[in-house]
Amino acid sequence: MIGLLLIYFIGKAFYTLAFDYNRNKWLFAVLGIASYYVGTFLAGIILGIIALLVNSDFPNTLPSILLGLIGLPFGLLFCWIFYKILISVWEKKDAVVISETLDSNLTRRY
Repeated sequence: MIGLLLIYFIGKAFYTLAFDYNRNKWLFAVLGIASYYVGTFLAGIILGIIALLVNSDFPNTLPSILLGLIGLPFGLLFCWIFYKILISVWEKKDAVVISETLDSNLTRRY
């Protein structure tokens, strides 16, 4: 149940971000949720590599709920980084569009 709430709030945050910048709302809501799962997947891979390097069997002995809780911060971090990247890219594109519009208005002859 908590996982569904987490997915809802991540999707809502990306949906409103895309709405604010006039982008495809549902696409970026789904991409935001996917970025969370990519982050948890990468955390699992990193955890497995660390287990191989130290020759340990701890991922197999931990309960699955604990592994999910270990991956949670990594997924949220990956999601937050993707969110910030989208903001910076969209602000730059909007600034370029605004400056091009201003330049075209200044160079137009009457």
